[in-house]
Amino acid sequence: MPADPSRATPVAQPLARLLEHCAEAVAAVRSGRSLTEALERCPAAARAGSQALAFEVMRGLGRAQALATLLVARQPPPWVEALLLCALALGARDSRAGYAPHTLVNQAVDAAKRRAPAQAGLVNAVLRRALREAEALDASLAGQDTVRWNHPAWWIAQLRQDWPADWPALLDAAQAAPPMTLRVNLRRGSVADYAQRLAEAGLSARTLGPETPQALQLDTPQPVERLPGWAEGAVSVQDASAQRAAHLLLDGAGLPPGARVLDACAAPGGKTAHLLERAELDLLALDSDAHRLRKVDQGLARLGLRARTVAGDAGRPADWWDGRPFDAILLDAPCSAAGIVRRHPDVRWLRRPGDLPALAQAQARLLDALWPLLAPGGRLLFATCSIFRAEGQTQIDAFLQRTPGARLRPSPGHLLPLAHNGAEAAGLPVAEGGAPGDGFFYALLTRAEGADGPA
Repeated sequence: MPADPSRATPVAQPLARLLEHCAEAVAAVRSGRSLTEALERCPAAARAGSQALAFEVMRGLGRAQALATLLVARQPPPWVEALLLCALALGARDSRAGYAPHTLVNQAVDAAKRRAPAQAGLVNAVLRRALREAEALDASLAGQDTVRWNHPAWWIAQLRQDWPADWPALLDAAQAAPPMTLRVNLRRGSVADYAQRLAEAGLSARTLGPETPQALQLDTPQPVERLPGWAEGAVSVQDASAQRAAHLLLDGAGLPPGARVLDACAAPGGKTAHLLERAELDLLALDSDAHRLRKVDQGLARLGLRARTVAGDAGRPADWWDGRPFDAILLDAPCSAAGIVRRHPDVRWLRRPGDLPALAQAQARLLDALWPLLAPGGRLLFATCSIFRAEGQTQIDAFLQRTPGARLRPSPGHLLPLAHNGAEAAGLPVAEGGAPGDGFFYALLTRAEGADGPA
């Protein structure tokens, strides 16, 4: 998993220009496109700075939208509305952007003069009123959950239902900057050796728990170009919780060299590479998105690893399966991404309440389609980067009920992005003083000898 893009070092650009591009990205998110996709259209020289601002806006969008409702009588054009939201979010007291409120107003007006000159007066009037009436406006917004937590109301309600004791902490955690965790490629050297290389480069890091023996968490996130041996494949960036997948699937499996393994829904390839770093496998990396699958190939090439990569729908094995069973399957299923929202803060605004049932149905379809491909005695690891129970324990309970030959082995279940990691998990792989890993769900299943597929 890549480091939080909001931690990237911005290229020096006028704030008005950055606000212009930031507003484009925010408008795209509000129209249903991902922030990552929107930022790809940003000019390279302004991308890092615009990215940092856009991430901060996403973390304060709930309050900004509520303020705009109070301040703007008639909805302006989408880009102008997005510019107002950017300035309102970045000017909040708890914003980490670090700009003085009057500076934001002046620069937002300059951006409007460039892109929408007829609307510059509106932008100026709205933002100056927001400064003048700040206390009264805050009082008007008091008590609104969407303003307090900067998440949609349905998302907050779902977390309350799923995690009655932890939902406030989970919402707070979603606002925090994520840690940058590395995975040392043991084919290129030991963790201790790489820690020494970091120290020699002036970078400090800590080891994590036994569940993630290849992990080093940086005390301060860095551009990957600063990491010793990055280009040569000595190390990758991958969150601690994500690193648990390869160990859960392989440890104790007794797979011989050349065992057949399927990584379904493999892109962008972090878990694919980790499996190959751990064992000599005949691995098929499958993904429905051919464009994203190229990232798998690129990552494997950098690390000096090899796998067969195939574009195909994991739910339709007849299109790509050769009929030979797999000894192990990793199903990192498409999900809401609710567990990685601190890395992708736009996700909360892109998802809709109806997405959860649809995603759960898609996950069930994948489980049922892939289970018959597993050899008797083989193991399948079901994973989602979600903290919603519908995409975790509820999903697996239903699968076990309809699949007599499936057996649940000791698994972490729900991993929460909290220091205590929730009541159900055995313990988060975080050293004392380290930051929690992302939210995930893991269930390790084995297929009984002679078992049939789903009924």
